[in-house]
Amino acid sequence: MTTSIASPAAAPTAAVSGPAAVIDTGRVAGLIHQLLVELGEDPAREGLAGTSDRVAAWWKAFLSPDGAATATCFTESQLSDQLVVVSGMSVWSLCEHHMLPMNLQVTAGYVPDSEVVGLSKFGRIAQHFAGRLQVQERFTRQVAEYLNGLIGHENIAVAVRGVHLCMSMRGVRMEEARTTTVHSGGRFGTDPVLSQQFLTVTTGLWGAP
Repeated sequence: MTTSIASPAAAPTAAVSGPAAVIDTGRVAGLIHQLLVELGEDPAREGLAGTSDRVAAWWKAFLSPDGAATATCFTESQLSDQLVVVSGMSVWSLCEHHMLPMNLQVTAGYVPDSEVVGLSKFGRIAQHFAGRLQVQERFTRQVAEYLNGLIGHENIAVAVRGVHLCMSMRGVRMEEARTTTVHSGGRFGTDPVLSQQFLTVTTGLWGAP
């Protein structure tokens, strides 16, 4: 979902990329087989036959996401100082502390300056930085910094709302718990009206837990 509302202008920054993973699926499958044995299971039994290979293939696919994609920007001279908010991006990542999944709802806002970014790139950027062992705070910063380099200025805001299974299914086991992180750069950090517009749109789109 994309929302546009009016607001201010610009300032510069650089792009950030992420690590590439090379996965030996045969070795990973062997380790999963060994884990099943150590957990008291029989990897050859009906139901588990082939599980080690399937899990290894999943790890390879998850840790080898498509690149964050080459920038596709379109010249647009009549922007009317708009705030552009791109939301509805849902990605899965893995908490690096417990290796349990976390679902991250991502909203990004920026103020275009003579050109706009192709909308699909926002989702690809989010997927790129989610496909690794992560923490939500770092993920939020990485998405924002990549967008800085892509757009060419710091008028970027990124908000992320996460559901962490490491909190929902272990520890305190609070299924309704949500974690929200916000990165505000450039005018989003200095202009309270612009910042409030972004947060109002974002929280309105997220709604209740």
